[in-house]
Amino acid sequence: MKSYQFRYGDRSVSFSLDETNIIGELHGNAAEPVRDIRQALFASLEQPVGGPALSAFANSGDQIAIIVSDRSRSWMRQDLVLPHLIDYLHDTCGICDSDMTIIIANGTHDGDGPEILAQLVSPEVMRRVEVVNHDCTAEDLVLIGTTSRGTCLRIHPLAASRKVITLGASTHHVMAGFGGGRKSILPGVASLEAIRQNHALALDPENPRSNPLIGNAVLEGNPIHEDMCEGAAFLKDVFTINLVMNPDMELAHILSGDRFESWSRACVLADRMYTVHIPCQADAVIAGCGGFPKDMSLYQGSKVIDNVEPALKNGGTLILIAECRDGGGPAEYFDWLRPLKEGTLDNELRKNFTIPGYIFYLNCEQAQRYRIIMLSDISPEDAGEMGIEVYKSMDDLLAAAHLEKQKILVIPNGSVVIPRVEQE
Repeated sequence: MKSYQFRYGDRSVSFSLDETNIIGELHGNAAEPVRDIRQALFASLEQPVGGPALSAFANSGDQIAIIVSDRSRSWMRQDLVLPHLIDYLHDTCGICDSDMTIIIANGTHDGDGPEILAQLVSPEVMRRVEVVNHDCTAEDLVLIGTTSRGTCLRIHPLAASRKVITLGASTHHVMAGFGGGRKSILPGVASLEAIRQNHALALDPENPRSNPLIGNAVLEGNPIHEDMCEGAAFLKDVFTINLVMNPDMELAHILSGDRFESWSRACVLADRMYTVHIPCQADAVIAGCGGFPKDMSLYQGSKVIDNVEPALKNGGTLILIAECRDGGGPAEYFDWLRPLKEGTLDNELRKNFTIPGYIFYLNCEQAQRYRIIMLSDISPEDAGEMGIEVYKSMDDLLAAAHLEKQKILVIPNGSVVIPRVEQE
């Protein structure tokens, strides 16, 4: 027997498996962390990719809006980078602290209070610079343009009226292909209407299913990504800082410069780091999320399902270890159980598209393709309606899974692993 330990919220769970059934244990590819964040950041700001240095972009007297990620992406540790960025803007560019505002790119998520905001940006930065939550339903959002696909893009007024610096992490995303970059604008600081219009492109326009043109690492032809890029391009004065985390959630790369070119290069690095080639698909996959905050809810934790799907045979068993202390996540997530039970889920989502609704929809699709079993604190009754089995004990879960004679892949942190079959 071989023993494993997976992160689960703020703690861990341990279990043992017959190692004769294990065909592989997948981790992301090792990458050395940045040893001196200040030095690495300054080097990227002065030697940018595809654009002018930050010292040429921002000058004394300019007002700057710095767009950063919200609590759901606190794993990117922007709090370790922001103090140095503020110093650079002040000392090298001559920008007064009072002329900088940090906007939390909440998208459709609720904003947090001062205590959480201080954790996101660091207490030091919180004391120096104004920090504001983006509210996608605010009445003062500013129209900056309408995309060719009809997304009417209204954004936070400070982002519309100032020079903008975006700070985000490049990582795989099931809808947009990759996160970071243009996502800081749309959905980050966009209106609810714009976010819904953009994300509704996740549905197949002709069939009751997800759009086959979207997916992890898919950029070419991806309508969501292309719409995001078109929308973000309406803003002219934008400087982008891209973080790439290694599989241990340590900062491995910082690339700055042109909003598209620097981000694209960061995506290549992320893809190389997280992609692991496998010889064949498995009968069963046991995957963790890497603990909190990546397993804070099913809404967040199910991203692991998106990542590891290529490793699993159709009809196979996926065991997901995700605490889900916040349940489904957004309050409306399980509200979509009603149309699911009534057989109207696809129609209802097309009439009133929401992102939590789509993630619920996607999770239901996945539960049709695989047997999904969770170790979780989430409601077994609610998840059961979706076709997902929930257990509170790993021993009970493994007994119910019947993994005897199954070829099993073990993925302790499915948030940073993208398996790909070598023959593909």
